[in-house]
Amino acid sequence: MRSKSRECAFKVIFSEEFEGGGESRRAVYRASELDEEETEYADRLVSLVEEHREELSAVLDKFSIGFSEKRMFPVDRSVLLMSLAEILYVDDVPDVVSIDEAVGLVKKYSTEKSAGFVNGILAAVIAGDKT
Repeated sequence: MRSKSRECAFKVIFSEEFEGGGESRRAVYRASELDEEETEYADRLVSLVEEHREELSAVLDKFSIGFSEKRMFPVDRSVLLMSLAEILYVDDVPDVVSIDEAVGLVKKYSTEKSAGFVNGILAAVIAGDKT
């Protein structure tokens, strides 16, 4: 259930880098046929990224040494922001689940090297102090 919600949340976060959102959010949810519970979780992740964007960006910059958030592929950045929001602000999801889901998304939507990059940053965040 949450895998589908995460994928939709990622698509919304990614699309909001290029447009305002709103309509695209509803379209993504409709196309994926999310039920009410899945929609609520996807909305929760999107809202957490919107609400904590500056903090999440600072964490990314801290743990992606020599490679600022602004230089990341938009797909990788969107997945990382979503996963970090889940790791930092959602207590009922184990960190390793968030990492596994993030790696799966970048394997599907990004470059060959992105899986290792995303895994490395998220693992470093978990091993570090997270802030």
